[in-house]
Amino acid sequence: MKIAIVKLSALGDIIHAMVALQFIKKKYPDCQIDWVVEEGFKGILTNNPDINTIHTVNIKKAKKNKSLKLLLTELKKLRKLPKYDVVIDTQGLIKSAVVSRFIPSHKRFGFDRLSAREYLSSFFYTNKVFIDYSENVIIRNAKLISYALNLNISNDDLINKKPLLYPSNTFNNTILHVRKNNIIIIIGASFDCKKYPLEKYREIVMSMNDNFIVTWGNEAEKNQALSLADVSDNVIVSNKLSLGDLIGLIKKSDLVIGGDTGPTHMAWALNIP
Repeated sequence: MKIAIVKLSALGDIIHAMVALQFIKKKYPDCQIDWVVEEGFKGILTNNPDINTIHTVNIKKAKKNKSLKLLLTELKKLRKLPKYDVVIDTQGLIKSAVVSRFIPSHKRFGFDRLSAREYLSSFFYTNKVFIDYSENVIIRNAKLISYALNLNISNDDLINKKPLLYPSNTFNNTILHVRKNNIIIIIGASFDCKKYPLEKYREIVMSMNDNFIVTWGNEAEKNQALSLADVSDNVIVSNKLSLGDLIGLIKKSDLVIGGDTGPTHMAWALNIP
């Protein structure tokens, strides 16, 4: 059986869908699972033994540049993919549904119009299922994939999952302490309302004699990280990390503290508190 999973973005959302891979492979060990993702998020899927091929698209770039030519080029790439037995769109957006429609297959599964994030996406699927939008997103993904592939992924399965992310070979662990607990602070997030207040991080750092490593994703976050490092000698500001290196760092840590953002979900995926 050849399966194509569509989850284009973002970091946490991709992770929330990836958890199902190990359960698909458990029931169908010889199946082929390919994943379609935005180019910028390929790194989170790299080295996963349950994925055969990662197909990348640049839909986001085409939208940003308002380039119809680039959009059509990206969609034509999908037309050239091999035919799949099943295509599953776990995102429920119009753009992901269009991507699913261009992948050669007679069966395309997705959320119905009452439970998709964008209801028009449901018109692009051959098979639709209602899963309440208020349901936990990880469970929504698991239920959709279970429906499409005749699986039964239970809550206990999700709680007792195996780690599902794999670090790059370039990870440098010299910033990890050999005697103290290594605590990762995720200082940023995609929206300000998701960020934990900097003064609260200062309180945490001052109250614990552990090795704190602060990660960042842009210059504003880097400046906040440097400000936090001024509080205590126990704080280290990381270099800017690739996704593969960030996976490696989190995997070796004892605790991750952060808001509702991709790197915090990476900790969940790696079974790190």
